[in-house]
Amino acid sequence: MYVAVKGGERAIDNAHAWLAEERRGDTSVAELSLAQIREQLSLAVNRVMAEGSLYDPDLAALAIKQARGDLIEAIFLIRAYRTTLPRFGASEPVETSRMACDRRISATFKDAPGGQVLGPTFDYTHRLLDFKLAAESDAGDLPEAQTAEPRSEDTPHILTFLDGENIIEQEPQDDTEPGDLTREPMSFPAGRAVRLQSLTRGDEGFILGMAYSTQRGYARNHAFVGELRIGTVPVEMEIPELGFAIEIGEVELTECETVNQFKGSKTVPPQFTRGYGLVFGQSERKSIAMALVDRALRWKELGEDNLGAAAQDEEFVLSHADNIQATGFLEHIKLPHYVDFQSELELVRKLRREATELAETLAAQEAAE
Repeated sequence: MYVAVKGGERAIDNAHAWLAEERRGDTSVAELSLAQIREQLSLAVNRVMAEGSLYDPDLAALAIKQARGDLIEAIFLIRAYRTTLPRFGASEPVETSRMACDRRISATFKDAPGGQVLGPTFDYTHRLLDFKLAAESDAGDLPEAQTAEPRSEDTPHILTFLDGENIIEQEPQDDTEPGDLTREPMSFPAGRAVRLQSLTRGDEGFILGMAYSTQRGYARNHAFVGELRIGTVPVEMEIPELGFAIEIGEVELTECETVNQFKGSKTVPPQFTRGYGLVFGQSERKSIAMALVDRALRWKELGEDNLGAAAQDEEFVLSHADNIQATGFLEHIKLPHYVDFQSELELVRKLRREATELAETLAAQEAAE
């Protein structure tokens, strides 16, 4: 999708130098450190990690700095770097029930076992500019939140409590190895595992737009947030020399399970169905949107009608969700197309010349008559 660019060497060197100057900005202002970006722009860092498919906050901060805050360019840098890394194995599936939750809310069960944890959220803030943040301050001025005792036991998923009444679909369990979108090109129809991979690395704005369309009636996909949880989970990997799995680190994840109504079919009684979203870092908007789109794309396996909505069109959604592919294809048109344009220009001139000649001929015939 990319066209090789050739240009004057001096011009390109100057363009690079100018870019470096613009990236640095006013040198009388202190330079941003990677630690500052990682710690104070953490949601941007999380987005770059999620859509770049690489969990490394320091590298994501570096990419944001290098890209001058252009998150899609930063995601591009992370994806490119990711291709240089050796793959030495795959971890065990993470158990999100073992998550140390910083935030856990449910819109379906007020008194959810394990409790609701509001966590760090914009939900209860006034959307007014806080000019105090524009002033110099230090950490000593920050309010201190009271912390509760961490749970010693696992935190069960709230939707499992609907299983007791058998009114929510059961997740099929099998040992089939899921496809890997990073290793094999996508083909259609895509399995749900590949769809979820595509959605989780898809552009947040695009996924949000698709999800919003389902809420406005395209695919009639009104959902409840059964549970939204954010926190860290351990990552385990089986070491062949040991013969068992050991913990090699932990990652921060956001997981969303939605509860959607299902009217039933000839063989399945009315029940609730599920939508699912899982994203690196704290990214609740993306995970909720992902769960809505996941549910909309499941229309075929649930035997629902295809209402012609874009969010139901697997090929449309998955082929256009990746902002790196979209950027490459879109931005290549700003590169030199001199030969192509000359061809188009000659064609337009020829058509105009023929039209003029035809008009003159018709006018002459009319005058002669």
